[in-house]
Amino acid sequence: MVNLMIDGIPVQVKEGTTVMKAAYSIGIEIPHLCYLEGINEISACKVCVVELQGKEKLITACNSPVEEGMVIYTNSPKVRRVRRTNVELILSQHDCHCVTCVRSGNCNLQKLSNDLGIVEIPFREELPNVPWDHNFPLIKDSSKCIKCMRCVQICDKVQGLHIWDVQNTGSRTTVDVADNKTIECTDCTLCGQCITHCPTGALRERNDIPKVFDALSDPEKITVVQVAPAVRAAWGEALGLSVEEATEGLMVAALKRIGFDYVFDTNFTADLTIMEEGSELLERLGNPEKYAWPMFTSCCPGWVHFVSKKYPSYLNNLSTAKSPQQMFGAVTKTYFANKLGIHPENISCISIMPCVSKKREAALPHMNSAGAGQDVDIVLTTREFVRMLKAEHINPRNLDEETWDSPLGESTGAGVIFGVTGGVMEAALRTAYAVLEGKNPDADAFSAVRGMEGRREREFVLGDKVLKTCTVSGLGNADKLMQDIIEGRVNYDFVEVMACPGGCVGGGGQPIHDGCELAQSRGQQLYQLDVDRTIRFSHENEEVQKLYEEFLEKPLGH
Repeated sequence: MVNLMIDGIPVQVKEGTTVMKAAYSIGIEIPHLCYLEGINEISACKVCVVELQGKEKLITACNSPVEEGMVIYTNSPKVRRVRRTNVELILSQHDCHCVTCVRSGNCNLQKLSNDLGIVEIPFREELPNVPWDHNFPLIKDSSKCIKCMRCVQICDKVQGLHIWDVQNTGSRTTVDVADNKTIECTDCTLCGQCITHCPTGALRERNDIPKVFDALSDPEKITVVQVAPAVRAAWGEALGLSVEEATEGLMVAALKRIGFDYVFDTNFTADLTIMEEGSELLERLGNPEKYAWPMFTSCCPGWVHFVSKKYPSYLNNLSTAKSPQQMFGAVTKTYFANKLGIHPENISCISIMPCVSKKREAALPHMNSAGAGQDVDIVLTTREFVRMLKAEHINPRNLDEETWDSPLGESTGAGVIFGVTGGVMEAALRTAYAVLEGKNPDADAFSAVRGMEGRREREFVLGDKVLKTCTVSGLGNADKLMQDIIEGRVNYDFVEVMACPGGCVGGGGQPIHDGCELAQSRGQQLYQLDVDRTIRFSHENEEVQKLYEEFLEKPLGH
């Protein structure tokens, strides 16, 4: 243990602890911009400077370890002066048009500037201007980049994709796409983790809200919106709603107040996915010589893109089932259009997803099964949904709960847990067991697949076979998994991969809370919704059963 003094308060912490953590342990928060614990501790911003008694130069708190007898001042006149100057220098290369920034009100730099009382910038402003394709689902605004390196580090250390890098030197330093490529020419999976870990508005998703408002105002269009499982665990956060207040029923009411004609649940096609993907697993297990192993889930477009770019020889291992989003679009513009008696071209199918990669998935040329353009027309992130509510001046607290529309609104607990890592695996095993044994297992029989550790291996008895499973979240973990499979160190039958750590609940389109990773708490909300559901098995969804009777005929059908 090391003893020191911080702002006149004695502190005792373990050797190796940083000054920042030591201060935090006694309730003193040291301002910072670039710091991400365990990921980015490089003192790039120099905002966390503190004064060490007996030393002329200030030290950075985020990466300076404590030493016996230290006397630290976190907010001395010298610290305040240097900290203010450092922030002013950052602002001199930052587009400060906060009123037109998506992060206004949720920006570390904005808050820090306000806290320091900065009302003018004494240095000449020089804003970098790097061209960018604004049709790409991920937008980088170089004039808002503060060179904190968070995007570089999260992409390198967590996702392992190395999309971003530092360009130039000195005052001309910028962060841009690595190897002088355009973003379209990289292996970017659009996981969006760089967006959710950026402290400013330098990275964001493409704004597709105007397209939705255009569809809502078109009298010729029937607007159909679907909401992904993980959205319900996060949409209330940016609106100040508690977990108890932000119910599914209130979310449905808010969407109907916006003006959507039909509000459906993506959980419906999550259940449909289990019918198809679970049946495909059983088909492969029954004819192992015909298929490549292991079988991979195919719900996450970031993961599918990752495989297609880095391990194309394993594409045959992917389930042939589309993601729930794309199944929903195809079913909406065929089955649902037939039920309404309207032409599918008159339907505008809109998704609200916790994901940026879904924007690219919906635009893929082959995602047009209904023959009426793209099956899903527009994809919004959870953040865009919240911005729509604010634009429409909708206060959910003033609404009464409403129910999902039919016939694409019924869902089960198995569909709900798709939003958390291990959920697809667990839901599929529930139904696969029921098909093989002729009876349902205990609903929580396969809960051993749950966990936030990034990679979890489990074995289950399924019929007369021991099924070896693996659940993985985060593309860095997925890459290690693929290397282990290729080199023969592991052997699995069924593998679920989610691109984002923790699954869709930690997706790149979710609300941003700087320095907080909320995937675990959001996932617990989904597990509770599963427990609260009357039906917890996908094969017992009566509306899905009706879909097969009236249209699809059978799982794995034509």
